[in-house]
Formats: sequence, C-alpha cells, structure tokens
Amino acid sequence: MKAAAFRYARATSAAHAQALLAEHGEDARLLAGGQSLLAALNLRLSEPAILIDIGRIGHAAIEARDGRLRLSALATHAAIGRSAAVAEAAPMLAQAVPHIAHPAIRNRGTIGGSLALGDPAAEWPACALALNAEIVLASAARGERRVSAEDFFLGLYSTACAADEMVLAAEFPATAPNERQVCLELARRRGDYALVGVAASAKLEGGRISGLRAAFFGVGATPVLAREASRAAEGATVAEAARAAADALGRDLDPPGDPTTDGATRLRLARVLMRRAVEAMAA
Repeated sequence: MKAAAFRYARATSAAHAQALLAEHGEDARLLAGGQSLLAALNLRLSEPAILIDIGRIGHAAIEARDGRLRLSALATHAAIGRSAAVAEAAPMLAQAVPHIAHPAIRNRGTIGGSLALGDPAAEWPACALALNAEIVLASAARGERRVSAEDFFLGLYSTACAADEMVLAAEFPATAPNERQVCLELARRRGDYALVGVAASAKLEGGRISGLRAAFFGVGATPVLAREASRAAEGATVAEAARAAADALGRDLDPPGDPTTDGATRLRLARVLMRRAVEAMAA
C-alpha cells in the first residue's frame, strides 16, 4: 500500500512547528526520523492532512549537567548509544540502544519520536519510566511544561502530549552513587520487537538491593512499573531479591497473549528477566 495524499511543511524552528500544530491540530503529524510514522502512513494506519518536518529545527543535543541528562527530541538512537555522557550519566540508555531494531533504523530514529508514539513494546518508554524521567513538552498557546514518565504514557499509543504540543526533550536524573542500571530483553530474532523486556535500576549497598525500579515492556498497553516486585526485593541480598522480585511479578503483570505467544509464557519470560536483571546489578 501507499500513503494517502497529504500536505508537507518544513518547520524552520521549534516555534514554527508549534504554530503549525496550533493551526492544524489533530490533522497534523510531526516527522522527525520517520521510522515508525512512514510505515504507518504506507499501511494507512495514519492519514494526516499535513506532515510537519522538524528534522532541521535545531541540534540533536545531548547534555549532562547539574545532575541531569537532557536528550533533545531529535537525538537519534545511534547518537545516544555513542555518547560518553549517556554511558556515564544513564548507562541503562546505552545498554538499550543495541536492542533497538537495526543500524539503519537507529541512525534515523529519534528518542522524541519514540516517546511521542508511546509504543508499549519499545525500549525508550520503559527506560524513561524506570529512571523517572521528565518529558519536556511545548505548545504555541501554553509554552513549555514537564510531565513525569509515570504520567506520560496513558494507554496504547496514547500519551499526555496534546495535539498542539511537541516533545522538546527528555531529562533523566544522573546515576547516583552505588546505583546500578540494566536493560535486558528477549526477542525471537535480534532486531525484532521484544517478547518481553525490562529496564531496571536499584542501589546496591553492602550486598543488598534497595530502591528497585523495574519497568517492563511488551507486557501491556503501556510500559509497566513493577511496584510489588520492588517492595519484595527491598533490603534483600542479591540472590534473595532476584528470587523475591521474580515471584512477585504475578501481582504486577498480566501480559496479553497473541497468536504466537500466550500471556503465561510472557509472564514466565518476565520472571526470567527480573532475576537476570537483579543478578546483573551485582556483576
């Protein structure tokens, strides 16, 4: 199939893009890397009246300062994976990049596009949730606002980004002393969407786990924060925390099935990943 007819506008700045969004509202879509959008257009899953190209509105900046890591919405997956600042401030993000599709897609796709789409099987939404990131949004009418990742992902491909808003950046707290971060997933083939994945962070002090935040992807309509698993692991040794967190996942997750993988299998795989993630923190 081919995309339905649409108008095209190239934004010259973020303010210009926001003005175009204010004018066209629900009829507009932003085009950055286009790695998800173009496929949706060609399958007629999305039929906007106008595409607003934001690929040249500014630098794809990656900045670490004042205890925060700020990633411009236009930062590509590949650039994030190459960044020394990312590897130091938020190693989970660097670990996530090799799991994202294939090099050609990583070279074009952007973190802002991934967060705005809110794909529940994608890595960035889960990483944002696990690290308690803030999504920076902007509109012509209301200016900038910040939304925590816990409040940003509302449902299947549904986020708190309004029709007249665009994602400007994502900000992550820099890793704390004694903090460990892990991103793992299981897929049928390298580059496929994950059957299940986990992005997790915790502190490891005196051989004991505290403050575990594990966000699972591929298990529901949004990334899911495993709160019961966190409570079960609190203060336990690594081996005890790995076992207790995995056992508690049945109270956090109720994965849907599909024609190839049933929900019970996904839950079992999630438990495997939970154990691996906690054990990896000790390594």
